[in-house]
Amino acid sequence: MSKLIISGSPHVHGDESVSKIMYTVVLALVPAMLVSVYFFGFDAIRVLTISVAACVFFEWAIQKYLIKGPLTIGDGSAVVAGVLLAFNVPANLPWWILVIGALVTIGVGKMSFGGLGRNPFNPALVGRVFMLISFPVQMTSWPIPKPLFAERLTDAITGPTALGILKEGVGAGKTIDQIMADPHMPAYIDRLIGNMNGSLGEMSAIALILGGIFMIIRKVIDWQLPVAIIATVYVFAGIFHLIDPQHYIDPAFHLFTGGLMLGAIYMATDMVSSPMSMTGKIIYGVGIGLLTIIIRLWGAYPEGISFAILIMNAFTPLINMTLKPRRFGKATS
Repeated sequence: MSKLIISGSPHVHGDESVSKIMYTVVLALVPAMLVSVYFFGFDAIRVLTISVAACVFFEWAIQKYLIKGPLTIGDGSAVVAGVLLAFNVPANLPWWILVIGALVTIGVGKMSFGGLGRNPFNPALVGRVFMLISFPVQMTSWPIPKPLFAERLTDAITGPTALGILKEGVGAGKTIDQIMADPHMPAYIDRLIGNMNGSLGEMSAIALILGGIFMIIRKVIDWQLPVAIIATVYVFAGIFHLIDPQHYIDPAFHLFTGGLMLGAIYMATDMVSSPMSMTGKIIYGVGIGLLTIIIRLWGAYPEGISFAILIMNAFTPLINMTLKPRRFGKATS
């Protein structure tokens, strides 16, 4: 007689699966991938291919030879981690640094905690921050984009990002008008479409937003979390801009430069490392937005979204414990 083993409640029937969700995220990232390939050509393809292949390989190797458990490389989570890791590095990053980053992403950020569903921190951000601290020169050497079928307008190979120009200018005591007059500062339309120096995931706010809308429609993410992050950055950056417009840049600049859109839409919304309740998600999002602005305005790094997400990842268990969702089936008082 066979025994029927039933797991603990709640029991919900649906057609969703981990692999279906993960490959939906990959599909949502396709527009941004195409934009990065348009601006960086073969280098973008090289980084994406190496990152994904290395993440999948390390997850397979760790599960087969160390954990010796069931293989889960088919669920797509390693592919998502690989794509997001690639989106957080410059297109000219040496392959061996990317492989080391993939090992840290999977080995430390994911598998050391037991695999998917148990990692407290976003694995791709763990790998990105490790590479940034360990290889700061290579991780901050940003190639100048060269659109396909177009001539490069300068002989320079690398250059500063828009946030880097802003940070350096403010540090030198320049006004915002003087900083914006810098010939290396990308125009507004270039910042919007992604024609500027930066990582693969900084190339097009429009493409990232389109992918985010697709995930919201498919109910892969909740819109409240990315909106909370973006709105918080806009409000606090706007407050400082109103106080001193010659020292603090307008809030729209912060929205369309750096990795804000990538972090807010694709990384902070990681269902494993973000809070469960809607109130918790909003608090989490406000915290990320506030920390991002604090780091960008007064920190040592021009960018702040990666550190902000990791810091708030650490607060997720506390948020979940404080704002526990109502138990399934429990009557309301």
